Amino acid sequence: MLVSPGAQPSELGFFSTLAAAGSLSAAARELGLTTAAVSKRLTNMEARLGVALVVRTTRRMNLTPEGDLYLMHARRILSEIDEMEQLLGSAKGQPTGLLRVNATLGFGRSYLAPVVSRFARANPSVEVQLQLSVNPPPLSDDAYDVCIRFGEPPDARVVARRLAENRRLLCASPAYLAEHGTPRSPSDLTRHNCIGIRQGDESFGVWKLTSRRGANQRTESVKTRGSLSTNDGEIAVKWALEGHGVLMRAEWDVRRYLRSGRLVEVLPQYRTPDADIYAIYAQRHQLSPRVRAFVRFVELAFAKVSADHEP
Repeated sequence: MLVSPGAQPSELGFFSTLAAAGSLSAAARELGLTTAAVSKRLTNMEARLGVALVVRTTRRMNLTPEGDLYLMHARRILSEIDEMEQLLGSAKGQPTGLLRVNATLGFGRSYLAPVVSRFARANPSVEVQLQLSVNPPPLSDDAYDVCIRFGEPPDARVVARRLAENRRLLCASPAYLAEHGTPRSPSDLTRHNCIGIRQGDESFGVWKLTSRRGANQRTESVKTRGSLSTNDGEIAVKWALEGHGVLMRAEWDVRRYLRSGRLVEVLPQYRTPDADIYAIYAQRHQLSPRVRAFVRFVELAFAKVSADHEP
């Protein structure tokens, strides 16, 4: 085993955070240290182990084969320590310890961050690390305890608990529709400027719409095109508000603009893919008091948000 007998849990955690961050500067921000301090700590680790763990470049870093091996064992050891603490914590039922949460950028800022703030106030013995990213991490990545995602994952080896209903909607600004006309069928979208969002593993630019006709319902896949695309959902919504085109976006991200009239739903007679909000976590975390408490807290908070926005 590459992880030496002298390695401390803090050192294993440091390297796990470093690997997840992807660069020394990003790890420094995550750990609240200077980049120089992170570099020095990594250098000391490598000197003690006698091998290089990381190949440094100007902006990013890559793990060496030894670094990959160290990370694999470090995460396994940290997982075993965490599991032991969870079992001990389950006996008294009190949420304690570190809770690592991941969510997408826009949704995390607008909805999850305020809930985390209230959760932390109600559970002072839990340390919450909220990491926001454009794309969700792989389900096999053990860098997070809970991931908040849109849509149930296909991987049956994880727990997916639905927190709130959500759906994708087609919308555009009244100004855009006044100038370019309102689509009447899915095929009409091919003649419109459609704002593209490159996120996750979804097929870029392919929108699926299902007719609402009971047993005769039919799903159409429309290959859209447009002059604007981005990997940031908030930017895409702003472009739609500014009249650049038709957008498909989750209801939670656009409903306040639909209510105010700044955006108008397009093709409401067609059903678009669901985007229900889920908490995703490994099966071994089911007994963790802090994971259970957090997921339940978020579920109740989102239920209140949904109720407040009902017509």
